Amino acid sequence: MLIVAVLLQGAFLRTAHAEELPVITAIEVKGLRRIDEGSIRAKVSQKIGDRLSNEKTSDDIKTMYKMGYFDDVKVNIEPFEGGLKIIYVVKEKPTIIKVDFQGNKKFEDDKLKEQVTVTSGAISDITLINDNAAKLRTFYEDEGFYLAKVVPVVRKIAEGEVALTYQINEGQKVKIKDIIIEGNKAISAKKIRKAMKTKTRGLFSFITGTGYYKKDTMRADVEKIKDLYYNKGYIKVTVGEPRIQLTDDKKGMKIALQISEGDSYKVASVDITGNKAFTEAKLRELIKLPANKTFDKSLLTKDVTVISDKYANNGYALVSVLPDIIPDDEKKEIKVIYKISEGDKYSIGKVEISGNTKTRDKVIRREVRVDEGDTFDASALKRSYERLNNLQYFESVDVAPKPRPEEKLVDVDVTVKEKPTGFLSVGGGYSSVDKFIAMVDITQGNLFGKGQYLKLRGELGGTSSFYELSFRDPWFMDKPISFGASIYKNQRQYGDFDRDSTGFEFSFGKNFWEYWNGSVTYNLEKTTVSNVRVDASQIVKDQEGKNTTSSISLALGRDTRDNYLDPLRGSKNAVYLTFAGLGGTTAFTREILDSSWYFPMFSNTTFHVRGRIGHTTGLFGKKLPLYEKFYVGGIDTVRGLGYGEGGPKDVNGEAMGGEKELILNAEYIFPIVAEYKFKGLVFIDSGRAWGSGEAWGSDLRYTTGTGIRWISPVGPIRIEWGHVLNKKPGESGSKVEFTFGSFF
Repeated sequence: MLIVAVLLQGAFLRTAHAEELPVITAIEVKGLRRIDEGSIRAKVSQKIGDRLSNEKTSDDIKTMYKMGYFDDVKVNIEPFEGGLKIIYVVKEKPTIIKVDFQGNKKFEDDKLKEQVTVTSGAISDITLINDNAAKLRTFYEDEGFYLAKVVPVVRKIAEGEVALTYQINEGQKVKIKDIIIEGNKAISAKKIRKAMKTKTRGLFSFITGTGYYKKDTMRADVEKIKDLYYNKGYIKVTVGEPRIQLTDDKKGMKIALQISEGDSYKVASVDITGNKAFTEAKLRELIKLPANKTFDKSLLTKDVTVISDKYANNGYALVSVLPDIIPDDEKKEIKVIYKISEGDKYSIGKVEISGNTKTRDKVIRREVRVDEGDTFDASALKRSYERLNNLQYFESVDVAPKPRPEEKLVDVDVTVKEKPTGFLSVGGGYSSVDKFIAMVDITQGNLFGKGQYLKLRGELGGTSSFYELSFRDPWFMDKPISFGASIYKNQRQYGDFDRDSTGFEFSFGKNFWEYWNGSVTYNLEKTTVSNVRVDASQIVKDQEGKNTTSSISLALGRDTRDNYLDPLRGSKNAVYLTFAGLGGTTAFTREILDSSWYFPMFSNTTFHVRGRIGHTTGLFGKKLPLYEKFYVGGIDTVRGLGYGEGGPKDVNGEAMGGEKELILNAEYIFPIVAEYKFKGLVFIDSGRAWGSGEAWGSDLRYTTGTGIRWISPVGPIRIEWGHVLNKKPGESGSKVEFTFGSFF
């Protein structure tokens, strides 16, 4: 209610008509209880010394209402010291002293409080109250309670104080039984439903969370459907509001979507305007949208991205590329014009680091790929994010450019949120290879905030035991050289013999350019082969006793993966060379070539292929130790086969390992619950190890299967089932395996 009460004496009225309006000589606010008067005075436009303005008075009343604090605002005007006093008379909204819920059974009050923003002490604003009621309804809908009702009830407790209760009728869960697509001709209903995140309730819905109607998800699905059509030239497509029909028992629903496709348009021409820094010919090399072909929005989007990147990677921090689409409805054609606003060329200003409480600034700064004074480069900022994220020190990383247009500089704010990098794990489990395992692991991945790695691990299994103390410094003595050292003891029971090894190693490594790295490692190991079976082959018997291996290994690799633990794109390629014979009793060489490639596909899914080829042989007339051979089979080689089953065996059927190996893996990885980094996969594996007298590529083994992966808070976990396609006598047809550690 707006009321302006103007109480002027006749003399003032006559003066106002005859001359200018009177001067404001005082301003007063009445009725305030909790609101500070200064905040009101700061908002009103009329000040002491100004002449009275009816228009400003009306605007000030509206401004005070918009503050949201008042139920009523009045203005009184009265003579005061030769002018006028403006008196704002307000009635404050009551304060909410209590917020509670009634009728909720499926969710506790604390859970519901997380969904609302209104709290005790807030002003009783009807808009705020209703908005939070809508938030509660959305929450219930997202949890499957489509029929839930939420009614806010405000009760007066005392003068200026109220209690707010949300009355809830939860109803029952309503599952999606069917999604009906109508009006589609150019694209099948199956393909449309596949693109949608809204799904019918299925077997794995308890994991994926699908099967319930969510308004926000459906709105996003409508846009996805439009994009499907835009990518086929249907630029006039419309998708109607979803029609929802409940089943008779109110436990299920059918969702119908009506599509009006329109006609498909071709691209008449593709032009570029506004470019100065790069020639049109240079930019056209980047453009993939072809003329005289059906319009494809996905190609248009990629063109905008690559053109923008071209500029942003060369200093143009504020470049804008806007596609202008001009349709010709008669010819069913469109003209596409990429309008470029280049802006100015920028350099890097300050690089500020924040959010790190433990990690030292230098550890973060050395991963940032830009320096003050460099030409602005968006790709370098992206790479900085990837490198910081791959450290695994931070829960979140934000690399934000902050332009200063007047100076043609871009400051870079690097903000991190640290996560625990030290773990103490004590427990047990079951390994598909080692049976029951007891384990103790103490790891610090960011020792003293210097980025150093220290690990103490002990494992005791039914057929093996392993103890290790290792240290790694990625910037040894603050130089771009890594140093690592470890000591270990490893005991394992093979089919025909036992192995007991003790050793130590140290290594130095260096990064070359951005993605290349190399290292050299020295290893000294003493091994005892004992408990050889009486009926073991002569090859095994000949290896009984003690051996000392002194070896040096070289590695050269290139790693472009966007994330080391959970890559979506990129590759990792490496070659490993080992020479043993620098003293000791053994002498051999080993060469391994390992290549992994990740290709992003639809909706955060990845196609991953990996190939490994290896060769090893004894030197100087010395026999190659059995434990240095290649054993193919298991979760890290050919899944579904037992350890060593994909290679030579002795007369007792025990794995002997091979001197040559070839392993091929292909897998399709897809999210199950993306926010928890919980994924599924299907795979096909092939490979084998061969003895010195066997031909490369003969008798390859083939398996296929599925699995799940989880980037858990304490490390990645794999559980995979493999089925052998060319099973041999005495072998298991399938195998379930799991591992705790890095993915391959």
